[in-house]
Amino acid sequence: MCGIIGIIGSEKRGGVANRIAEGLKRLEYRGYDSAGIATLVNGHIDRRRAEGKLINLVNRLDEAPLGGDVGIGHTRWATHGIPNEVNAHPHATSNVALVHNGIIENFKELKAELVDRGANFASETDTEVVVHLISQYLKDGLDPVAAAETTLKRLEGAFALAVIFSGEHDLMVGARRGSPLVVGYGDNEMYLGSDAIALAPWTNRICYLDEGDWVVVRRDGAEIHEASGKVVQREIKLTANSLGDISKGNYRHFMLKEIYEQPTVIGDTIHSFFNPEERSIQLPPLPFDFKNVPKLTIIGCGTASYAGLVAKYWFEGMARIPVEVDVASEFRYRAAPLPEGGVAIFLSQSGETMDTLEALKLCKAQGQTILSIINVADSSIARESDVVLQTLAGPEIGVASTKAFTTQLVVLACLAITAAKQRGKLDAQTEAILSQAITEVPSRCVEVLHHDEHIQKLAQDIFKARDALYLGRGTGYPIAMEGALKLKEISYIHAEGYPAGEMKHGPIALIDEQVPVIVVAPKDQWFDKVASNMAEVAARGGKVVLISDGEGVDSTGDTAWATIRLPSVHPFVAPILYSIPVQLLAYHIAVLKGTDVDQPRNLAKSVTVE
Repeated sequence: MCGIIGIIGSEKRGGVANRIAEGLKRLEYRGYDSAGIATLVNGHIDRRRAEGKLINLVNRLDEAPLGGDVGIGHTRWATHGIPNEVNAHPHATSNVALVHNGIIENFKELKAELVDRGANFASETDTEVVVHLISQYLKDGLDPVAAAETTLKRLEGAFALAVIFSGEHDLMVGARRGSPLVVGYGDNEMYLGSDAIALAPWTNRICYLDEGDWVVVRRDGAEIHEASGKVVQREIKLTANSLGDISKGNYRHFMLKEIYEQPTVIGDTIHSFFNPEERSIQLPPLPFDFKNVPKLTIIGCGTASYAGLVAKYWFEGMARIPVEVDVASEFRYRAAPLPEGGVAIFLSQSGETMDTLEALKLCKAQGQTILSIINVADSSIARESDVVLQTLAGPEIGVASTKAFTTQLVVLACLAITAAKQRGKLDAQTEAILSQAITEVPSRCVEVLHHDEHIQKLAQDIFKARDALYLGRGTGYPIAMEGALKLKEISYIHAEGYPAGEMKHGPIALIDEQVPVIVVAPKDQWFDKVASNMAEVAARGGKVVLISDGEGVDSTGDTAWATIRLPSVHPFVAPILYSIPVQLLAYHIAVLKGTDVDQPRNLAKSVTVE
């Protein structure tokens, strides 16, 4: 997760560059590979940027100090555009500088328009189009705030922005759409940050912007606007100074905060593998070619194993490559035959899970190439692997995995596209369609989160149940199992996830009016079969909760007792999106049950013993 900080400083405290660097240091936990700061010096924008760790930027500031009482800073994880100084933030023209987290989905169309109007682009990033668009509106005669507001209306995607303007020593504009941004209130100073942790040295008065908000920050305060432009009031909260208290933000639990971080971290992860100019997925060099791989073995524990099951459908369906998915604790003891030239894919949030690590060593001893998908780059599993693809989820504090799971799905989706290309099973047109579908996931996730209040009300009718059944077919089946696991983990309600077609082979005996049946069913090739299974449940008095898109919900009439209507997306990316409502449902049920959501009984975040 990239990090943002902005300061409108007071004259008595001098320049802001060193304090911005201090704030960026508090955001290092998010991961990054370049950093930069821009300030206003006598009305003019000046910048210092550096590739690599923050110390490189600090050394640059020592060599060439940066004055100014207004500034913005950024730690960047390379997405599209290699990690170098040219692609590092802040990006700037002579009259605008900004920092950005997230994805601008329509940047290519905007770039073509701006090039036609004479804009010269220096970087490979999507961020730079925002700079040039604001600059163009300034040239057209709009004032800075109007130029920023007009630009925001044209951007598609999920993002957070902080913008400063030449000649404007008492102005900063921020915006959030699917990516967090907070406002800090100081003594004749104001701040913007990705989270309150970065601002802790200077203020404990924090305002969390709501989805779609944008803010005009001046030295004496902030004017917050909702997406329509209407001025609104948001609560200013006093935060504690401990990392744990601050990092929850205005969320009751870490788990809810991490659910809401998914548009941002999914976007960061997508960005690291997506070339927007070519509209294609581009992974780092792999030590094998998929066309020569006879079999994939995917291994994980718990939630990670369900990510592997989703990937099985992708790899086998698109790339036509055999896939075996196993839980690590079983795999290591059953002497599975592994073919010469095979690739073993390991999934782990922490990179320290003992069963997974031991299974990795077994595969390595049998000559398998080891590819790991993990969230911690310097973990034990990473060090044992031939190649690592990192999920950019940032720290996940809640024991029940949420954002680590969806970012694992993103990486696996990108890997499956690569496999299909290398094996000659994916033409350029289909690749472009799938790649475009992936880039739209962050903004569609924002739409899903808009159903939170509805899901919370739905939870009130379910939380007293003793048992629950989750059904799905195709890629919906692993998501059904994941939904059941989430409910078990944090609410202690017994729940099972089943393939919907297997319901008649046993689970249907459990169904009565006391058993909610949550059906994960995007309108895909399996939908009609799932709808038939739903009718069987309803006929026996079961309370069907259908999670589907508008077409799916409308086509089932009144079969469902309740529905959660999601945006329509390509079936390829549906498992990523459909993970979010099952997470929210489990969360709200657990809250109603009064359990310890973040640290459920008997569970640990990283299982480092067998």
